[in-house]
Amino acid sequence: MVQNRNIADAIFIVTEERSCPLYNIGEELKVANYCIETPQAKPACMILVEKLIELTSQKQSFQRFSPLGTKKNRFQCGGCHQGRISFEYKKEKGFTTVQMKLLSETEERRRRQHLDRFFGRLRDFNLFESLDDDALSDLTALLELKTYPPRKVILKKGEPGTHLFFMLSGKIAVVADDGQNIAEMGTGEIFGEMSLLSGEPVSCSIHSMEETEVALLSNKNFKFVLKKYPVLQLFLLKVLVNRAQAMALRSGSITSGMSGELGDVNIVELCQLINSSQKTGTIDLIMDDGKGNIFFNEGEIVHARYKKLVDKEALFTLMGRESGHFTYTKGIPPQLLDQPPFGGFMSLIMEGVQWVDEQGGGQDMGED
Repeated sequence: MVQNRNIADAIFIVTEERSCPLYNIGEELKVANYCIETPQAKPACMILVEKLIELTSQKQSFQRFSPLGTKKNRFQCGGCHQGRISFEYKKEKGFTTVQMKLLSETEERRRRQHLDRFFGRLRDFNLFESLDDDALSDLTALLELKTYPPRKVILKKGEPGTHLFFMLSGKIAVVADDGQNIAEMGTGEIFGEMSLLSGEPVSCSIHSMEETEVALLSNKNFKFVLKKYPVLQLFLLKVLVNRAQAMALRSGSITSGMSGELGDVNIVELCQLINSSQKTGTIDLIMDDGKGNIFFNEGEIVHARYKKLVDKEALFTLMGRESGHFTYTKGIPPQLLDQPPFGGFMSLIMEGVQWVDEQGGGQDMGED
């Protein structure tokens, strides 16, 4: 037998949260027509639902009187192993007058236009390629828009990460401690994810280089989205690995398995990193027109090949290439361990740079 309940309509607002995985301070919880409406794109927590049913089905006031005036009672969801929220009564219904209803409808249309604008621009982000339109619409509802003027500090090194940033327009710079720009990002890129995933403070300051428009996803909503759409975790892991490798290269270190694009790190820089660390390993290069290899023994170049070219001719030609993919791996073939260098490292690099300048690029040298 189903018990009849006289459930009152009411709107509550979250006033405090302690590690709640779902809801944020300021979000509304609505009870109307025997239905409970949670914030946009958020699921309904059954512990919270049970508490709201209990409150709205009892014949008691959500407010109390005191010598200082009417006070709103504060309620708690009951909590779970992850966290809890506190909330208080806001009002009985969503609209008290026709004018208020019209204002709310206007605000809702504005919000939908805002979301539609976000949706179209976020669809172009590689991060969201795996999400269908419904999932992306849910995520869009969790975003807020912000515009930064030129030369504005967006993130400051050492501060806790609070948001994931999606660049809708403009340009930002990753700034080193000495004030030098060590990287730049533009439309379609994301930043802020490293500190959110690791829980560590922001590792580098980020400044706007020009007027920059971003969409922000709060830390809590970020974790909620990752939990709801696990496929995004794989993409962000790849982003983290690539950026960690780029930071390692910029700091002057290289490790086995590291890979990247020649547009970001050129061959001369790679060779200098391996030479300075006296590593024994191989740079494998894949380019549109062929493959190449450069072999190092304790930092010295003992062999190079590219198409039909070998050693000095191959090295110089590869030094002139500006696009392609590289991978560095530890070790060289056994037969090269006793192979002497085919030239002193610095003299080879200087001669190669001069050759590239004279050739005006990376034309093949001495090939039929």
